[in-house]
Amino acid sequence: MAPSTPSTPQGGGRASGSDSGSPAPAAAAPGSYHIEDVIPGVKIFVTKPLPNGQAEQRKAEVLSTRPKPKPSAFAPPPPPDAPPPDPRDDTEYYVHYVEFNKRLDEWVGGSRLILDKEMEWPKPKDEGKKKERPGKATPGGVTPLRATGSPRPTGSLLKKAATKAASAVGKGTPLGKDAPSGKIPQKRRAKAEPGVDEEEEEDADGEEDGLDADGDVSMSAASDGGLDADGEVDLTAPSNPQAAPPVFSKKQEIEKLRTSGSMTQSHSEISRVKNLNKLQIGKHEVETWYFSPYPIEYAHLPTLYICEFCLLYYPTFTQLKRHRTKCTLLHPPGNEIYRHDNISFFEIDGRRQRTWCRNLCLISKCFLDHKTLYYDVDPFMYYCMTIKDDYGCHLIGYFSKEKESAEGYNVACILTLPQHQRKGYGRLLIEFSYELSKVEGKLGSPEKPLSDLGLLGYRAYWQEKIVDLLLESDDEISLDEIAQRTSITHGDIMHTCQALQMIKYYKGGHIIHLTDAVLEQHQKTMSKVRRSISPAALKWKPPVFSRAQLAFGF
Repeated sequence: MAPSTPSTPQGGGRASGSDSGSPAPAAAAPGSYHIEDVIPGVKIFVTKPLPNGQAEQRKAEVLSTRPKPKPSAFAPPPPPDAPPPDPRDDTEYYVHYVEFNKRLDEWVGGSRLILDKEMEWPKPKDEGKKKERPGKATPGGVTPLRATGSPRPTGSLLKKAATKAASAVGKGTPLGKDAPSGKIPQKRRAKAEPGVDEEEEEDADGEEDGLDADGDVSMSAASDGGLDADGEVDLTAPSNPQAAPPVFSKKQEIEKLRTSGSMTQSHSEISRVKNLNKLQIGKHEVETWYFSPYPIEYAHLPTLYICEFCLLYYPTFTQLKRHRTKCTLLHPPGNEIYRHDNISFFEIDGRRQRTWCRNLCLISKCFLDHKTLYYDVDPFMYYCMTIKDDYGCHLIGYFSKEKESAEGYNVACILTLPQHQRKGYGRLLIEFSYELSKVEGKLGSPEKPLSDLGLLGYRAYWQEKIVDLLLESDDEISLDEIAQRTSITHGDIMHTCQALQMIKYYKGGHIIHLTDAVLEQHQKTMSKVRRSISPAALKWKPPVFSRAQLAFGF
């Protein structure tokens, strides 16, 4: 059925005349369209249930549609007193709530669409544009995902993404990338997504979506083998760890992270819609944020059950219980290199524990939208942070590190699981990565480019360490001495001082000046009771690998 158009003028008096040259209306008046007219690209109001049991109406853009999937063979049967299904829910719509974070995107049934409010039609591709050569990108560098008009698209974004993923898996190549056979996929640098949350962990003070004032971050750096960069390559991104990241104003960071996805602004990733709803990890039930390449048989389960020690996944709680009677693992399968109070760190070789590390990457992909690989874990070491109780060592977060980094990076990817965010664990992970760099006697920096949320977490850590050192020093201290004592690279130090407006020109030279605002913020930060790494509790020697051990091939 072709989308209906209102007979009254819409969009500033533009009438929908019978002649084909008349412009299409920008919006459909309430009651002038039907549910069959809702196609990808339209903006319509959707009922959003809230945690307090109430609901609100939010404007959302439809990104994709699909027939309602059949229940999985593992799904529990509906309760006997369940209401009959609504025929409108036979079609599901993947929606992005306007001015909300991308991780809130979800599939909704047709019964949640509000048809008695105005609906915006997709903008024609040529509307408001100058004539461009075929294939030329828009000024923003990406082509908007919009339907061209009223006809229904022949294929949904989800179908295209599924076909692409299936073909990539069949060829043994990373999703979204073509890798030459017989060669190891090279790491790619993801474009820093505009914004601040999370992994915003996230807010102006670092306290919004996932990045709290204590430095909790969901993700900081571009990629690792199990968690690679998104499909785009930023050729302008600095490959030198000494180069400082771009400086954003605090207002820009907050706005970007508030309204955008946590890691990337790659519009090609929009098609990769969520395929899981919830994960049950130990005693925590966690809502997923993004797509993760779990087997398709598990895609439409209400909850995926994961063993919190070996990270294997099961479709039902009964199967998980049966597994737990046989699973003897009570901590990550690696060497414990740090223990202080109830916090421990385990070092895991991706080559020796491939299955465990791949399962870890699958979980991480549910909360990091920039990742395309999950099986190429051999080139990385994984450092997992756990908290101990009477039942074992429970995973809190981790960071990965290249076994051999030509650029001198000390972190490839870093994640605090959502159920443990906003507790200061993200900062603890960052601090531990720099303690390892101190033992190695090297300057370290997270893999560039940083996401905007990762930038917030790292900037908070860099600021704290630099200001601490300046306050403790009675004499003049050079930039090189700051770097050697903190293991922070010169570029990161300069970037932090520049962002905080601490660099002043004085008597023919540049100095670092502690402003009143910086000192006030530092006192506020230090007044909080937080965990910190005890260097004496670290029992670790840098691993040494032979040439054969660094030859990663399949």
